[in-house]
Amino acid sequence: MATPLGNLDDMTYRAVNTLREAGAIACEDTRHTSILLRHFGIQGKKLLSYHSFNEERAVGQVCALLEEGTDVAMVTDAGTPGISDPGYTMANAIHARGFGIVPVPGASALTAALSVCPLPVSSFFFAGFLPHKKGRKTRLEFLVSLESTIVLYESPHRIGRLFEELKNSFPDAELFVAREITKMHEEYVTGTPDSLLEHFSNGKMRGEFVVVVHPAGKRSKQKKEHADHH
Repeated sequence: MATPLGNLDDMTYRAVNTLREAGAIACEDTRHTSILLRHFGIQGKKLLSYHSFNEERAVGQVCALLEEGTDVAMVTDAGTPGISDPGYTMANAIHARGFGIVPVPGASALTAALSVCPLPVSSFFFAGFLPHKKGRKTRLEFLVSLESTIVLYESPHRIGRLFEELKNSFPDAELFVAREITKMHEEYVTGTPDSLLEHFSNGKMRGEFVVVVHPAGKRSKQKKEHADHH
């Protein structure tokens, strides 16, 4: 089930009720989820830690609870599980064992960013986070070959590097960047990889980033305008 990206007012009524009614909650970080539960006055819940380093054990614990007839809610630190967050392994295991699994929709950085993006996004390729080291260059080459609008996630530690890579791989691209969505310092900026590198270099490389890459950029608009005049 989805939880807020930052602003707790984005929690849905259904999500709050689901957490209240669940017999146990599988969460990425129990401390983070405890803050959320306290905010909504939810007490006495069994919390199971579930993250990328203990997936196998956590899956076993959750499936044991389901076999006992206990309903389990699953959350990550922010947004929707399984969208570049832990969740896939758990969902796969639950399906494989024949248990029902139901989404509780809500906040997602992907759809939040696209809903205010001024670039064409009627179709796009969601690439999530690029590999940190091995396979990063190959992945970028694949994305260039798509000739499609691409959506990436990036952390503050690697965003500068990503702008440099996009500048080399997509020289004509126009980018839209959403940073710190729903939080106090949220920001939405459009520009070239160069201009955004400059914009974010003055101490603004903080928070989580969603980067939309329109590969042809202004060039495609100029072509369209040229065609319209003939």
